[in-house]
Amino acid sequence: MSSTDEWDEPAQPARRKRFEMLRSFALADIITMANAACGVAAIFCCLNYMDEKIDLYVWWAFGLLPLALVFDLFDGAVARWRRKHSALGADLDSLADIVSFGVAPAVLAYTLGMRGGWDAVVLIYFVVCGIARLARYNVTAAELSQGTGKVPYYEGTPIPTSLVLVLVMAVAFDRGAYGAALWGGNLELLGWGFHPLVLLFGLSGSAMISTHLRIKKIG
Repeated sequence: MSSTDEWDEPAQPARRKRFEMLRSFALADIITMANAACGVAAIFCCLNYMDEKIDLYVWWAFGLLPLALVFDLFDGAVARWRRKHSALGADLDSLADIVSFGVAPAVLAYTLGMRGGWDAVVLIYFVVCGIARLARYNVTAAELSQGTGKVPYYEGTPIPTSLVLVLVMAVAFDRGAYGAALWGGNLELLGWGFHPLVLLFGLSGSAMISTHLRIKKIG
């Protein structure tokens, strides 16, 4: 080793630009994050309701989740229109969907009375199924598209179908069927509370992870 090599300074990492991550976002990614923001806001509304018992907070939560779906559909349309998407796009979309169509509906159910031990197990199962379903889609999308770049069908129901459950809860809330008055009543199994209505979440979660259900993809 020469004396010159001995004193060579280590290579300095390239200086990163300020706000480099934000600069990398495409317009579609900003819309995707609006989807996630709606889901988080809905969760906060539920927490406010549990603290203050003001019905308006629940109605805000019910309204924010369909708005999240609008953003979820709009981000894909914008990406196709502009023919531009970032490397983060698919992961951002999945993470936003988990918040808005997985965690937020489960928190709404808990807020409106599904708070028994077995209810919690089913709601956790529902959210975990949503996570698994989106992870599977991200991994298999390239294979399902067969090189065309377009996935012809979904395996299992898409996670935004949880808005059907949100609609059911909205109707129940409007009719006073929440808390102790939840449709289906309240049972106790092995010392844990159980509301039969929560089984809708169990069925929804199972449908999301099914490999036998194939739903044609539109757009």
